[in-house]
Amino acid sequence: MSTVVNAMLRDIKKVPHTTTIKKVAAKMKSDKVGSLFVEKKKELVGIVTETDIVRKAVATGANLGKVTAEKIMSSPIATIDAGRTVHDASDMMGDLGVRHLGVTEYGKLVGIISVRDLLVAAQRFSEPKITQD
Repeated sequence: MSTVVNAMLRDIKKVPHTTTIKKVAAKMKSDKVGSLFVEKKKELVGIVTETDIVRKAVATGANLGKVTAEKIMSSPIATIDAGRTVHDASDMMGDLGVRHLGVTEYGKLVGIISVRDLLVAAQRFSEPKITQD
């Protein structure tokens, strides 16, 4: 079974806590990611996801040019150790109702794993069962 370290992304994308939601969304688009960690005083204090933007800002009619990442971020960051299995990550995401987990090694945040990463990992380690004509 594959471990989280084999499926995660080590490139931690982040924004300052004062970044507006409009700029957060633009960065997600340009970086082609569905979440960004939020940094305050050089410490990662939360995560903003596409779901956070939709549910906590857009759906409430918030001014996307004024509301900041800190106001809608999810905190604390849900994390999993890099040595755990991708199955453990999937179970944790399901239990917590999240699509992204911070990945830690020796207690330090070193990456991120998403539902999409789990799907890619599952494809790598499974045999095709459906074929196309």
